[in-house]
Amino acid sequence: MIETFLHPIVNFLNQILWDYVLIYLLLSVGAFFTIRFGFIQSRVFRSNLFKREPGQSVEGITGFQAFATGIASRVGTGNIVGVAVALTVGGPGAIFWMWVVALLGMSSAFVEATLAQIFKVRSEDGGFRGGPSYYIQIGLRSRIFGIVFALSLILAFGFVFNAVQVQSIAETMNISFGIPRHWVGLALMLLTAPVIFGGIRRVAKFAAVIVPIMALGYLGVAAFVLVTHVNELPGILSLIFRSAFGLEQAVGGTAGYAVTVAMMTGIKRGLFSNEAGMGSAPNAAAAAVTSHPVSQGLLQMLGVVVDTMIICTATALIILLSGEYVPGSGTQGASLTHAAITAHLGSGGGIFLTVAIFFFAYSSVLGNYAYAEGNVQFISKHPMLLLVFRLGVLGMVMFGATGSLPLVWNMADTSMGLMAVINLIAIVLLSKHAYAAWRDYLAQKKRGVAVPQFTRDSIPALRDTLPKDVW
Repeated sequence: MIETFLHPIVNFLNQILWDYVLIYLLLSVGAFFTIRFGFIQSRVFRSNLFKREPGQSVEGITGFQAFATGIASRVGTGNIVGVAVALTVGGPGAIFWMWVVALLGMSSAFVEATLAQIFKVRSEDGGFRGGPSYYIQIGLRSRIFGIVFALSLILAFGFVFNAVQVQSIAETMNISFGIPRHWVGLALMLLTAPVIFGGIRRVAKFAAVIVPIMALGYLGVAAFVLVTHVNELPGILSLIFRSAFGLEQAVGGTAGYAVTVAMMTGIKRGLFSNEAGMGSAPNAAAAAVTSHPVSQGLLQMLGVVVDTMIICTATALIILLSGEYVPGSGTQGASLTHAAITAHLGSGGGIFLTVAIFFFAYSSVLGNYAYAEGNVQFISKHPMLLLVFRLGVLGMVMFGATGSLPLVWNMADTSMGLMAVINLIAIVLLSKHAYAAWRDYLAQKKRGVAVPQFTRDSIPALRDTLPKDVW
């Protein structure tokens, strides 16, 4: 009954957001920042971004923990199930457009994370909080606009995205072990509750340990698959490029339509996966203790590379090299990735995928919660509101385990679309401050300063605006 009511509403909103707004906004904003910041994407590997900076203390979280929390939310079912959905709906060409939105989105990720650091505030525990809601309120002087963003993020990350992650866990558990979905949902509720009631620091520590382990394990499997099929790689990469521009479909006369579907699907799934420009990762970036906002901006930009260019690409190649991808077969989502892994690794492959999806998705649930919690407290710090929110998160965990695949993913598209539109407009309006911070960072580097330092005087226009107890 609920699904019948929600489907037409969600589909209508998605048509407006994705057909007429976001597909152009994401690409144009990413291109604008890429040019304005001098192709900043090339800078991401030039410095040691993981070193512990002078002055870091137990207050707040380290730059690496903020990076890991950002990756925990980015790296999830979007990298495994989302890629399979992209292939099913948009064909191999969708993978190319995932790459495009990631490469352009790296510059957007840099700007939003840098702004999050510039406009961060002190939290009650002595650490920091920040993100789009805060830089909208402080930088644009609009609390109402900040609350609107906060509500959209709470909807997306606190509720809908968690349902997406849990849906994938429940599906693979059911396929591999025959465990009923509602039992998976109940188990995940029991696993999630003690962590989310422990606060963002516990989330950050958990992410810093589990994310590298699960990512390396999954990439190890991908490396094995690529090595054993190395002779087939040129043909698969050629298929991706041909499909992206309609060359594969030209004979049938459907090239134009195929390119449009591939582009839209790739951008949707790419944004869901890497979140560049969506306004989510800045919530983790703001919590880091760092000497200069730009250093965290560069670090968060690297997360887009890890997420889309490495892990999503690995999943796409695993599927396309397996022989299980058959257009129109009806196999989609986790089922397609499950079939592909099984084809490569035998019956043990399905069990491995189930474990991998569990850790990817579970860490995403925790990372998503961390983002949403900060925005709940931005709206109100009343303990009862936070309690109600936490209970709502646990309720959506159960909904995700039992809901249908199309509805859950369509709801994810709607919620992240609303977030992205608000955030992209905000970071364009505030980009002059990120650019000023970037010029200050480069100037200090040019003078030979090993670890550039940022103060409220670094951007004269913000001297009287930034919180005095931060910078």
